[in-house]
Amino acid sequence: MDINEIQVWIDQNPEWAFVGVIVLSIILFVIARWIIARGLIYLANRSKTKYDDIIVHSLRPFRVAWLVPILLVYSFAYLLPEYQMIIEKIALFFVLWVVIVTVNALLGGVNQVYEASPSFTGVSIQGYLDIIRILIILVGLILSVSIFTDESPLALLTGLGAITAVLLLIFRDTILSLVASIQISTLNLIREGDWLEVPSYGADGDVINMTLHTIKVQNWDKTISVIPTYKITEVAYKNWRGMQESGGRRIKRALSLDMSSIKFCDHEMLRELRKIDLIHDYLEMKVHEVEEFRQKHADRIDSPLDGPQITNVEVFREYISSYLKSREDIHQEGMSFLVRALAPSPMGLPIEVYVFTKTTAWDEYEAIQAEIFDHLLAAASSFDLHVFQEPTGMDFATFASGRAKTSSVIEL
Repeated sequence: MDINEIQVWIDQNPEWAFVGVIVLSIILFVIARWIIARGLIYLANRSKTKYDDIIVHSLRPFRVAWLVPILLVYSFAYLLPEYQMIIEKIALFFVLWVVIVTVNALLGGVNQVYEASPSFTGVSIQGYLDIIRILIILVGLILSVSIFTDESPLALLTGLGAITAVLLLIFRDTILSLVASIQISTLNLIREGDWLEVPSYGADGDVINMTLHTIKVQNWDKTISVIPTYKITEVAYKNWRGMQESGGRRIKRALSLDMSSIKFCDHEMLRELRKIDLIHDYLEMKVHEVEEFRQKHADRIDSPLDGPQITNVEVFREYISSYLKSREDIHQEGMSFLVRALAPSPMGLPIEVYVFTKTTAWDEYEAIQAEIFDHLLAAASSFDLHVFQEPTGMDFATFASGRAKTSSVIEL
């Protein structure tokens, strides 16, 4: 049987021919789904690169396999003239939306490939891809209406001008988010992976995802805060990326000294303090300056307040500075390095450490900071200084017990 005879048979038996088309469509669908699609997935899984895995997973070969039988049915819809128009419209509708869903999924795969590439710097393109998705869906809706109404897509687009105000109202958040996304991307304000702190939304953690409409922040307690993209440009927030990129994290903490323990250093104290290697040279210089002044003005010195003196808190500040300079995990140059006395208060005299660590890792930073202040709190007593601490119940109990003993002695 040649081609002409087959064509004659089809013309004489169009219903049976269409049944044959249905059977052939099923066979081709099985081949496309169970052989070709599975083969693509197998090859992608066997390859060393992960990019083809992402693309194949986004392509969803099992879903694309539906195009084969639908297109075949569409091509032979003329066999049933009474139903040809309905069959063609339904087939075109399904082809259109399978293509739209597949393209949208591929855009997601493009975003994954972009973020998985070594050159990814945290600048998200997902917002722009979301805009493309929305445009594709809008085009799909217009074409779908055009398919079933037999109207030109251009005629439908001209009709959209009458409902522009309604569309602007419906897509208000989308338009605002689009503008905000452009600002964020252009000014490089936020990237995925940034440590973001947004007090008004209770967010404090890493940015894990940025889309057209939302920014997801995984807080340090592992909860997720979702912030509307257009709102992030309206509220105050802190991006810690600058700290992470600088290579140093600030320590700004003070310990308060009891002001009643501050005094001038006598000879015995200076002799003991000179044994500390970190401040030995400094004390030698200071003692030499004091003695030189006294020799020049011996006739006028009749009070401890005449001329320069050395206080224990001054020596303690110098010790703190020398101790911090001896640590390899503290920046010595290029970043602020201060040990200063703040204004006295009812809580004592605050001695503040203002330096930068060489690490920005949170756990390492906290360990360095704790080690420094553990050391300084323990070292203060070596300078006859007392760290200020508000009295507790135990202090009041000791005070009351001491008064009771004093009273009993007086009575005796």
